[in-house]
Amino acid sequence: MDFQLTQDQREIQALAREVAQAEIEPHVAEWDSEHRFPRELYPKLAQLGLMGVCIPEEYGGAGADFLSYVLVLEELSRADAGVGVTVAVHTSAVTLPILTFGTDEQRSRFVPPLARGEAMGAFALTEAEAGSDAGALRTRADQDGDGWRISGAKQFISTAEHAGTFLLFARTDQETPGAAGISSFILDADHVRVTGREEKLGLNSSVTNSIVVEDALVARDRLLHDENQGFRVAMATLDAGRIGIAAQALGIAQAAYDAARSYALERRQFGKRIAEFQAIQWKLADMATEIDAARLLVYRAAWLKENGEPHGEAGAKAKLFASETAQRQTAEAIQIFGGYGFTKEFPVERYFRDAKVTEIYEGTSEIQRLVIARSILGLTERSFAVS
Repeated sequence: MDFQLTQDQREIQALAREVAQAEIEPHVAEWDSEHRFPRELYPKLAQLGLMGVCIPEEYGGAGADFLSYVLVLEELSRADAGVGVTVAVHTSAVTLPILTFGTDEQRSRFVPPLARGEAMGAFALTEAEAGSDAGALRTRADQDGDGWRISGAKQFISTAEHAGTFLLFARTDQETPGAAGISSFILDADHVRVTGREEKLGLNSSVTNSIVVEDALVARDRLLHDENQGFRVAMATLDAGRIGIAAQALGIAQAAYDAARSYALERRQFGKRIAEFQAIQWKLADMATEIDAARLLVYRAAWLKENGEPHGEAGAKAKLFASETAQRQTAEAIQIFGGYGFTKEFPVERYFRDAKVTEIYEGTSEIQRLVIARSILGLTERSFAVS
């Protein structure tokens, strides 16, 4: 058992931390207050290989392992969770599924532009009546000559208005209810119309859109994986994607702890630093312990994924614990800051707002518990997800 990162992993982690400190931290408060998507940032990340960290070099990526990618997400999210989720969806939810399930032609055609950051990816699964119950989606794809004609509406789609490539799920078997009749498709921005942008509690530097596909005709080669096997693509994507969201939550929790620790060493009350009061010491001790535990769960899940081992249960555990840790630790950070923590003068209120959604997307905490329970009890049926 080896708990040390490799030299390559440490270098990638350091690179992500440096770019986060130089290109994200000075601007994040402005992005948050203005609800602005920093489009100019992503070409800079792409130049450093951070838009395709774990994509093989032959497909335009950096060729690093999955744990290195998780380290990058943790560092980016430590600076700004909105940037973290944008990179996570782009990589985990779009680029990797095409790499895993695509034909040779699809991989050669679609993966390099994504890995090089020339196009951004969006994952389109969720609908108004198909969230955790992804098998209830109504978007349909009907065969039309040598292609497919697709119509439907999606919501809560990250980065849609900036995306060039969409991984979209639609029902190809209209007679079969549930997950069995769903297929996955690779669409371009021209196939999609953005109909709205959500005003969110947090992650204000990311964008979340509703979209429609209106009678779009796509070629047969846009079908990803086998017909009526799209739910398998979605589940495999979410199994890996949850590890990325766990890394995002871990980064938020670490940022909140760092801020609270520094503040406790500086803030003076009753003639001494508040770090000298046992009440504050215990808070920080609990925060540090839970963050370490979350990190071990996240890194283990990433290691299992990288080594081709089953990782659905491990990813669900990591996502469940890391997201709930982030919610607890950001609340504790505000408590340590006191009244200042409730203001926008300090970043802990932003961490608190950003942390909440990690308990919701890529599967709510309740869904994670179902995934874990089914795994430990040997129950294999899965009919739930969330994008």
